[in-house]
Amino acid sequence: MNLTRFTALCTALTITGAALAPVANAGEEHHPLAERLREAIVAQNFKDVIDLTPPATGTARSAGKKEKYDPSPAELANKARALSVQAGKPLHQTPNMDAAIIQLDAFGRPAAVANVLLSPQYPNGVVVPVKHRSLATDQVRYRWWDDDEWDANGGKGTRDVLPGRENAAIDFSSPYPASVLKLMVGFGVLRLADQGKVDLDADYVYDPNPVREACGGKSTKKVRQLFDEMITKSQNESTCALIKLIHDLNSWDAVNRTFADLGMPTLMVTGTLPGNGGRWIDSNMSGLDTAKLLLLVNGGFGVLWTTDAGKQVTRNELSASSRRFFQETLAGQGHNEMLSTPNWCGRAYPVQGIPQRVPERWIKPDGTVTVGDAVYDRDVRPCNEAAEVTFAHKTGWVDTTGSDAGIVKSFRGKDNRNYVVVVFCNLGTDYVDADRPADPPGVFPVLYTQKYAQLGKAIDTIMKSL
Repeated sequence: MNLTRFTALCTALTITGAALAPVANAGEEHHPLAERLREAIVAQNFKDVIDLTPPATGTARSAGKKEKYDPSPAELANKARALSVQAGKPLHQTPNMDAAIIQLDAFGRPAAVANVLLSPQYPNGVVVPVKHRSLATDQVRYRWWDDDEWDANGGKGTRDVLPGRENAAIDFSSPYPASVLKLMVGFGVLRLADQGKVDLDADYVYDPNPVREACGGKSTKKVRQLFDEMITKSQNESTCALIKLIHDLNSWDAVNRTFADLGMPTLMVTGTLPGNGGRWIDSNMSGLDTAKLLLLVNGGFGVLWTTDAGKQVTRNELSASSRRFFQETLAGQGHNEMLSTPNWCGRAYPVQGIPQRVPERWIKPDGTVTVGDAVYDRDVRPCNEAAEVTFAHKTGWVDTTGSDAGIVKSFRGKDNRNYVVVVFCNLGTDYVDADRPADPPGVFPVLYTQKYAQLGKAIDTIMKSL
């Protein structure tokens, strides 16, 4: 679908805020894709997920300021032993979810955009009005995530992410992005590389002061290797090193300002520690702006969007070599286990999500997958033979976050689809399905409710039909 047709459809198909499909303001323009996304999200019935640490048990989650890093396989195994489904309770309210899709045309340009929010205030989902020229919205009052506020305050946050949104029609607390924030770190590193301030093939001596457990100790690695480990294995130590590298160049303010100048103002990494690159909790990402960042990384032709300030944003915000490296690294993702689930190929649980191919670099001669310390026990070759798409993406998991963001492209001869998809939600590793079976000993556990995989499959089915 081209932009002209998309604009015409948006003009003709205005959703007026009926109870079935609530929107921010009557008269705002929407694409039918958004309504289909809303229906797919609501159909998952996320409220029947089991909360392993419900607030009433005395093991309530700590406030959102708690340090949050993707736990290691050993930490996950210890947690699984400590918590059981029997000790949990069904969710006491609708979770917070921010889901966005950008359909791409044959030239990598946006053909349709959808953004839907789910929360206790919007239990049937709310379609976000998106301006087709800027791919932006001014109709959402984004709030910083805080676990305690979500538990005790009806899902409502108290701190604004962006100034001047006090009267916005939609009030929404943005889930913490977890390791999807590494997309912002990657963008910052590559912008600095394009400016000649970082050499990807140079050694970086990471010498943290003070040493932070989650970030590891002193190390020396190529910047390129740190980038790969940060994205494909979600290695926290490598991420801390790259965050510190940007601090060494006094460039975090410039990186955050670049996001805002490019019309992605909700993307920001703040409050990290210059001495070791740790403390990531003051990072924020909306689904819509994350999808735009991936749209830029994908690198379509011409103007991808025009900011409200009139800046025309093209793929040239990153050099061709930087975009290619970013794309290749995302395509080499080892953790395929949220919107897509082929790392557990053939298991009855979790269900299959987006039907992607597992990158060959992780597959052992027996067909099983090992990603760093994460061992998967299934032969993924049958799923690779049946795969329909590549999924160049980044996942994130902490106790109160499940996140996945990436670029889906179909193989030649398969039903054509070409799109960016982002899902942020507060249902992380503290939330499971009531019928979830135990994970085999020594195997990387299923991290999230399989409803994410069901949603991923539903989204991919929608995109096949367009």
